[in-house]
Amino acid sequence: MAFDGITTACLCKELSDRLTGARIYKIAQTDRDELVLTLKPTAECGGGQCRLYLSADASLPLAYFTSVSRQAPLQAPAFCMLLRKHLQNGRILSVTQPGLERILRFEVEHLDEMGDLCRHTLVIELMGKHSNIIFLDDKEQIVDSIKHISSLVSSVREVLPGRPYFIPDTRGKKNPLEESEDAFDALLRTQQIPPAKLLLASYTGISTQMAEELCYRAGLSNDRSASSMSPEDRTALWRDFNGLMQDVRAGRFAPCICYKKEEGGRRGEPVGYSAVPMRVYSDFEGRFEEVRFDSVSELLETFYAQKNEVTRTRQKSVDLRRIVQTILERDVHKYDLQCKQLRDTEKRDKYRLYGELLNAYACSIPAGEKSCEVDNYYTGEKVRIPLDPTLTPTQNAKRYFDRYTKLKRTNEALTKLIAEVKAEIDHLESIRTSLDLATDEGDLAQIRQEMEDSGLVRRHSGSGKKRPGFDKSGSKKGKSRTPVSKPLHYVSSDGYDIYVGKNNIQNDQLTFHFADPTDIWMHANDMPGSHVILRAGGKSMDEIPDRTFEEAASLAAYYSAGREQGKVEIDYLLRRNVKKPSGAKPGFVVYYTNYSILAKAEILCHRDVSADTF
Repeated sequence: MAFDGITTACLCKELSDRLTGARIYKIAQTDRDELVLTLKPTAECGGGQCRLYLSADASLPLAYFTSVSRQAPLQAPAFCMLLRKHLQNGRILSVTQPGLERILRFEVEHLDEMGDLCRHTLVIELMGKHSNIIFLDDKEQIVDSIKHISSLVSSVREVLPGRPYFIPDTRGKKNPLEESEDAFDALLRTQQIPPAKLLLASYTGISTQMAEELCYRAGLSNDRSASSMSPEDRTALWRDFNGLMQDVRAGRFAPCICYKKEEGGRRGEPVGYSAVPMRVYSDFEGRFEEVRFDSVSELLETFYAQKNEVTRTRQKSVDLRRIVQTILERDVHKYDLQCKQLRDTEKRDKYRLYGELLNAYACSIPAGEKSCEVDNYYTGEKVRIPLDPTLTPTQNAKRYFDRYTKLKRTNEALTKLIAEVKAEIDHLESIRTSLDLATDEGDLAQIRQEMEDSGLVRRHSGSGKKRPGFDKSGSKKGKSRTPVSKPLHYVSSDGYDIYVGKNNIQNDQLTFHFADPTDIWMHANDMPGSHVILRAGGKSMDEIPDRTFEEAASLAAYYSAGREQGKVEIDYLLRRNVKKPSGAKPGFVVYYTNYSILAKAEILCHRDVSADTF
């Protein structure tokens, strides 16, 4: 479900209960569009220390309490320094939400440079691509924001220092917390669109999923217009709508995530979350499982942990993907042209034969002929040879030998060039697959290092205006604090360790520096993918259970370019039989004897995420 106004209301209540009176201990801007506030709540609110994560990322705006420690750049950006100047050691007076907007306001009381008490407000707007974190003074004037929005970008509202702050109302939506039964009934009777679309278009804070949930609770179908609803249907919809608003006003929430149920009753992927129970899923107990949470922060951190990381990693890999795709398209075009030219050189042997036959029969061929027919003494067949009538037979023979020599040289040069271009295409495709498998900044750092070593990107980016504390691409400046990327570690159902490399550098380390000669090595057949090492523990292949082989092969299929194919052919053999040719690109190996297994691209075993497993 979307981060709607009801989820924001639930979060606002949690923040208000925990942070009213809390002191702001530390402020860090851990990325271009995100802040982490370390706070010390009062004893009445539980005491201790907590971290509040605020993100205005366009693709994933979020706010919640977190236990995860995030690295900050050594040089803090200007916006972070401004907040530290005014809000450090300040006391949070209140956390509020205007109406049912996706906005949170933190009113902070602090001492200025002269020691006088003053107030500022920190606003986070959780509105998709319009998300922002804005710092206001006591007169609702913008002091600064994490994103500057000029009139060239938005004609509705400028978000710049010195401008007045207001919430733009571009769609004329009403506050559902203030709606009356008569106005609600009048709205339904006059509109010709389905009731779910009407709720979405008329009220702030109502997402598509929540509008459909309200219609489901009222037993309404979306295949008819609101104006055609009976009085009983309108009354039922108002009852559920008003009941939901009463729960929001009273702070009665029940955060939950709904998961799909897979075969065997296993919990599958999450299909959505909500601050209130979703009957549209709970009524299908055999297909979905609802998991309740005590805290909406815990819910959001659980739901978005993987999605947030993957989304940010994909955003930060955009430049690398563009470079790989551009070079790959160029190389594929070059490869096709070279293959076409190579096919043209296949007629070289015919020209050599023409030259030999003309020299052999030169005395019997009259001068000035446009063609001649002679016996091919290799096959005994007749061969007709085109001639230049202005040249003698011997001169025509020399011309054919010259063509043969030229095509032979071309063939030799093209064969070498094609092999080089094909190797580069394979390398680029493996990098593209590695980018698809990358899950954090450490993975991207290793991939970039590989591209730099291969000459695909320059080691130093070009000049340009940069945000304080970040480089041109948004990465953190200063000494590298990028976490070290390690291969994935899984444990099979039978207790065997399985390791999966996420890029070519990891693949080399895993195969040639970590794995034992008797371990089992796996890789998708004839396509880019991860090297997978199945730890044999000194056992032979025959002693390892078939189920473990299947689980390891499924991982090799899942972490390959054939993931979407469903089933992938996996090669496996002892690691000692895997060799790396001299001068080969990272991750490229050769082997001459192997076994094969057809595996489904899925994860069938448990992942061990402890830090000391590799």
